[in-house]
Amino acid sequence: MHGASPPPGTTPMMVQYLALKAEAGDCLLFYRMGDFFELFFDDARTAAQVLDIALTSRGEHQGVPIPMCGVPVHAAEGYLARLIKAGCRVAIAEQIETPEAAKKRGGSKALVARDIVRFVTAGTLTEEALLEPRRANLLAAVCEVRGMIGLAACDISTGRMELEECALDQIGAALARLGASEVVVPEGWDAAPLDGIARPARDFSSDAGELRLKAVHAVATLDGFGSFTRAMLAAAGGLLGYLDHAGRGKMPLLLPPVARAGEAHLTMDEATRASLEILVSSQGSRRGSLIEAVDRCVTGAGARQLADDLSAPLTDAAQIEARLAMVQWLHDDALLRGDLRSVLRALPDLGRALGRVVAGRGSPRDLGQLRDGLVEARRVHDHLRSRADRPALLEALLPQLTGHGALTDLYSRALVPAPPTERGQGGYIAEGYDHALDALRETSGNARRAIAALEAKYREATGIAALKIRHNGVLGYFVEVPARHADPLMAPHSGFTHRQTMAGAVRFNALALHEEASRIAEAGGHALAAEEAHFEELVGEAVKARLAISATAQALARLDVAAGQAERAAESGWCRPQMVDDAVLEITSGRHPVVEAALAAKAERFVANDCQLGPADRLWLVGGPNMGGKSTFLRQNALIVLLAQAGGFVPAARAVVGLTDRLFSRVGAADNLARGRSTFMVEMVETAAILAQASSRSFVILDEVGRGTSTYDGLALAWAVAEAVHGVNQCRCLFATHYHELSRLAESCDALSLHHVRAREWQGDLVLLHELATGPADRSYGLAVAKLAGVPAPVVARAAAVLAKLEKGRAETGGLAAGLGDLPLFAAVIEQQEEVIDALRTRLESLDIDALSPREALDLLYELKREAGKLP
Repeated sequence: MHGASPPPGTTPMMVQYLALKAEAGDCLLFYRMGDFFELFFDDARTAAQVLDIALTSRGEHQGVPIPMCGVPVHAAEGYLARLIKAGCRVAIAEQIETPEAAKKRGGSKALVARDIVRFVTAGTLTEEALLEPRRANLLAAVCEVRGMIGLAACDISTGRMELEECALDQIGAALARLGASEVVVPEGWDAAPLDGIARPARDFSSDAGELRLKAVHAVATLDGFGSFTRAMLAAAGGLLGYLDHAGRGKMPLLLPPVARAGEAHLTMDEATRASLEILVSSQGSRRGSLIEAVDRCVTGAGARQLADDLSAPLTDAAQIEARLAMVQWLHDDALLRGDLRSVLRALPDLGRALGRVVAGRGSPRDLGQLRDGLVEARRVHDHLRSRADRPALLEALLPQLTGHGALTDLYSRALVPAPPTERGQGGYIAEGYDHALDALRETSGNARRAIAALEAKYREATGIAALKIRHNGVLGYFVEVPARHADPLMAPHSGFTHRQTMAGAVRFNALALHEEASRIAEAGGHALAAEEAHFEELVGEAVKARLAISATAQALARLDVAAGQAERAAESGWCRPQMVDDAVLEITSGRHPVVEAALAAKAERFVANDCQLGPADRLWLVGGPNMGGKSTFLRQNALIVLLAQAGGFVPAARAVVGLTDRLFSRVGAADNLARGRSTFMVEMVETAAILAQASSRSFVILDEVGRGTSTYDGLALAWAVAEAVHGVNQCRCLFATHYHELSRLAESCDALSLHHVRAREWQGDLVLLHELATGPADRSYGLAVAKLAGVPAPVVARAAAVLAKLEKGRAETGGLAAGLGDLPLFAAVIEQQEEVIDALRTRLESLDIDALSPREALDLLYELKREAGKLP
């Protein structure tokens, strides 16, 4: 309907609307009509349902009433926020000429011209009301070039842009780390993420991407920004093409791109991030996540930087130590930390204010925020500069906090102390900055005083005490009297001209009033034009200084993160981790930050536990009852590694952390119905990823491998996985299990040790001690846990009888583990397989295929098949 020519009889307004809707595509179209944005047809139905507003109709189209709904322009941001949150994208069609200009162009019945000025999507937001202060809002573009994946990501609210490259099988981990609000992909790409927004494939050209980047940053070469691969540049091309489309040619703030090296950060796949609940809890919110338990930042920018740190921990020891040294410096000086946090708390969000200004969506208030933020940044610089023994990272940050003196001086002279959020009414340029503007304001002010005097004069002349001079946007200034007093003013020679009759009042004009109103309008119009010109000049100065302002914003965010980390460590007695190159993890009295915080809220104590992994004891097999604390123990050690490499203190009395290249967590799993995977299938996919990717420098936590299938299958898989992790991957690993039979692995795996969480039964009740002890678990306490959970007593009693029977059978037959001691070692099995495969390969390589007769070829095929049958 929207792409075809409109049928005969369609109104000019609807013809215009349908043309704009065809341009908007699958976006909802906000069509400006006066003080409202109107939506029609299916857009109206969707918006009415999402926004819970009335659905009405307007006229007919092809004989059917046209569904319609609308939202006020002044409140549009709130409605946009709800639509974006519901997954909608919106095209904004504004009036691009005044009604007067339309009449001059096409007569009294001319339709005001409209055009789409912007596409509002989840990844292209800059408005303060549409963004979460403590969460970055990333837009990402992904494409494939010669077997490699290029990723480009930017947060246009602050301008930060990063480019990276990864293998095809790492795309999930990279996108999980970014957590982008919107992902743009080339049309027709089979490997594209499910929720990707398809854009023309021609945008994803490395040559086009390079040209676009050069044009945006006005440079002849990108060499000054770093080295970028063809895949990175292709993704950048797709990203910039989408931004150009969304902004209708107006590009947002974009800082020079930074190449992100994959090996520079701790790698975590999507399953690990979900399992560890780093930024979002299993309930889908910030509450209950790691960042909620750690975040003590006092600015939104600091919270966003902390989220980035936790999403991409470092692997470079020098960079980690630089962050830790600054946290230590602030941790040791509580008074300095308190003063710094007080100043930071009052700071505006410099980065996002700059983003709005550069994108052309800024307000006088945003310019005021730049002024105030940069002035305070200088104060922070001067205060910290006077301190002794400054850490190296702080020394590097200090120069970025200064250098804005000329700009802040200009803004201090030009702007009032508290500029308004809207510039349409003026009043934001300070008195004394422009003498001509001051004169215009004085003229306008004198005229307003003259109108007040005129009102008093008219009251005295007419004897009507209720006479008032009022103003509205339609009539301008007018005289209003109650209807019962209107007759004297209706007289031909009264000096008043009738304008409008209301229910209880009558409105008039007068020559003197008209003259004063003209003076006010003329002076006010000139004053507004002068302020608008000054506003554009001030915006231009901010645009020129955008890189330096952005660097200041980033430096303040890094200071806030360090101060927040120091505050969190001081709150709960966290320690500075010692980072080493060896593959060790030595934790004394480690705690889980999220669980500890939850228990503290209930005035309960968290039971701390130690962990000592090293080359000679790198795999801990942990048994014990459900609810005993196995999963908590596994996760807390993974989180300690993550926090340490993010450059923060950790919840422990002492921590020695060997640098880790990859972190894997297979703890808990759920059905993935969208991809047709059961819980067990999800578990096996995650386990397969670990076995394929974990290196000797990785850290792995595995919980209940094999629990989703039959007992024999589960035990067999758990046994084989534990052997592979020990003998092949040779990484640090905590492996929780209920299979007591796995304890026999300690006999054949020299770097595996047995541990359990302690529990006791007291007078028929289970007491969970949450303490880790050495040695295998003596039993699972499954029935005691069932009783604790409220399973009916007859069911527990029946289970006890069945258990007794099963245990008697196990004692007679040797149980599940019977015969496992005769198994060859895992490494020996692999070696045997390789010998058979090598023998087959040798036979095949020595064959002269062309010299074989059909009979000989068939006999050889049978022989090779018999040989291959030796493989297990």
